[in-house]
Parts: sequence; C-alpha cells; structure tokens
Amino acid sequence: MDLLEYQAKELFRQMGIPVLPSQRIDHPSDLKGLKIPYPIVLKSQVRVGGRGKAGGVRFVENTIDAVAAAQTIFHLPIMGEYPQVLLAEAKYASQQEFYLAVVLDRTIRKPVLLGSIRGGIDAEATLEHIQQVVVDSEFSPFYARRLTVKMGLKDKLIQSVSAIIEAMFKLFSEKDLDLVEINPLGISAKGEVMALDGKVIVNDEALGRHPELAELASKMSNTLPPYMNFVQLDDGNIALACNGMGLTMATLDLVRFAQGKVANFLNLGGELCHDVTPATICERIEKGLELITRDKKVNVVLVNFLCSTISCNLAASAIEHFFKQREESLQQRQLHFVARLVGREFDLAKEHLSALRIPLFQDLEQAVNRAVELAKKA
Repeated sequence: MDLLEYQAKELFRQMGIPVLPSQRIDHPSDLKGLKIPYPIVLKSQVRVGGRGKAGGVRFVENTIDAVAAAQTIFHLPIMGEYPQVLLAEAKYASQQEFYLAVVLDRTIRKPVLLGSIRGGIDAEATLEHIQQVVVDSEFSPFYARRLTVKMGLKDKLIQSVSAIIEAMFKLFSEKDLDLVEINPLGISAKGEVMALDGKVIVNDEALGRHPELAELASKMSNTLPPYMNFVQLDDGNIALACNGMGLTMATLDLVRFAQGKVANFLNLGGELCHDVTPATICERIEKGLELITRDKKVNVVLVNFLCSTISCNLAASAIEHFFKQREESLQQRQLHFVARLVGREFDLAKEHLSALRIPLFQDLEQAVNRAVELAKKA
C-alpha cells in the first residue's frame, strides 16, 4: 500500500525527520483559512509519480492564485488518477537536492540504503549516481555514515544527512515497511536539511501488527481507483453518476442548460461494462453513489448509465441495494434519485426502481428535466 505524501510526512514528523509546515486541503475553499504564510507550494496527492512534470505541483503567492491553482490541480489527472486531497506547504529555498531511500531487497532479503547527490524529478534518470549500502547485520550509525561517504558528502553534511538516514531506517524497521524514500532532501545555504517530498510503501502483511498503519489503510480505501474520476464543485445540489467521460460531460452540460446546479459529478469509468463480473460492477456503482451522496448539499442524485454489456436490470439492482442499505438516512435527508438507463432489460429495471419511487427514463433530456425539477423544489 502506497501512502500519500501528507501521510508519509506525518510518519516522518513522528521520527524527528524535519518537514515543512503544511496543511491538508480537501477543497479549494479551504485555502481561505490557510494557516501557512505565503508563498506556498500546492501539491497533488496521488499515488503515482510525475506530478511536477504533469502540472500537479504549483507555487503561489496569494490566496486568489492559490484557490485558482487548487481548482486546476483537483481537475488534473496524473497517470489517470485524480487527487481527492492536496497538500499546501511552505516554500523552501534549497541550494542542493539529494535522493535517499531505504528499501527491502527481496532477492537478498535484506534492507538496502540508497543515496544520490542528484535528487528531485530527474533522480531516477541518473541511476548511475545512486550509491547503495546493504545492511547485512544489525543496523548501526556506521551504515548511514558509509552511505554519505559513498555519496561524496563532507564535513557537517555527513553528520546531518546520516541522522536523516538513521531516522529513516528506524521508521522502516519499526513499521515493517517495504520502502521509505525522501526525494528530494533539500539542503539550504546554511547546510540545514529538509524532507521536501516523501514516499512510504506499507507491507500489507504487517498491518495486523500496526493498528496505526491499518487506520491509514482504511483512509486509503476511500481513495478512488484510477478508473473513477470525481469532481467536487462549489455550488449546487445535484450529484451526477455516469459511466464514460463523454457521457458525464454531456449530462453536466444538459443539467446546466436546464438551469440546474451541480454539486459534484462522478465518472465511474468506461470500463464499467467491460471484462468485469456482475458483483464487481455492483460494487463500483454502490461505491460511486456512496461518494457523491456524502456531500450534505446534495438533494438529488441523477444516475446516467449506458448499459451495453451489462443489463439495465443489473445496474438497477445495484442502485436498489444501495438505496435499501441506507433507506432511513436517505429519507431523513429527503434525498431524491432519478435514473436514466439505456440497454436491455429496461422493463425489469423499471419494476425494481418503481418500488422505491425512483423515476427511470430512457430519454436523457426527460431524466435531466425531472432531476432539475426536484432540485428546485428542494
């Protein structure tokens, strides 16, 4: 399990590894209450690499620019993954950037220390500069100092960087991790060190021994898989769930043309109808509905699925199961559902949803108009 950067840095902080003042951002409006002085850097929190080159890391000087940048980053997919959280962090002036890591080498079944004086976004492109030290006996500060010497460090840097490596190894061993990485480790003009980015990979088999990591794992389970794209908007009370980006955008436009306001929208992915089991499909639909209905502003949910491989009845069954599992809470919120399904077994689907008083349409415009009508009444 790969932790997000802000989670990795919480572990760093516990181990005494220096990290910058930061704040988790769940929505662009959170930046209006930012407690960190400008300038800051906004970072997309995704589990894939290449954020900087993809535009997921941006420096800003004031609140207006920060809100605009956050809105852009939230809508920016990186290797197919959209962030659900951003990290706002103080800006740091580094003169040098190093690469450090502690990794479990499964071939030799021993931890390995890695280090390079060329860190940052191009560290992996300069593999010939990465030095390594195998920890082949009980760990001691000797191993950390040996790596810094092989990296070519001198004087005070040997001591300060060695201390970081020792803390990384302590975290690695105490938490039974597969990887602890700092890239880059920033070095200021005064020789001070700072973990500017971090990556931690948790060994899934060790979660039973570490309840604190299991709690992080439970939070990670709320992170969307790459095939799902979710976007939260500032205003509105209609939530959309569709399968396919083109269908999602068309539905969003039609709601706006009908004078409706969208609170959020979710693309469950074009793969919804391909190479998956019925149980998996139902799980995806229910997970998507759970996500879009968390927003307390939502009064109406509009579901729009094109069912080519799966049947309309299967999609309706997933909606029905979600509704019945949460029927009491949904009624308390007076949350209305409208569905538009296209495909085979439409009549069976209509029977399922009619029992729940969920209107079902084949015509998209009719479904949109019904959703907007309900939203305006709410």
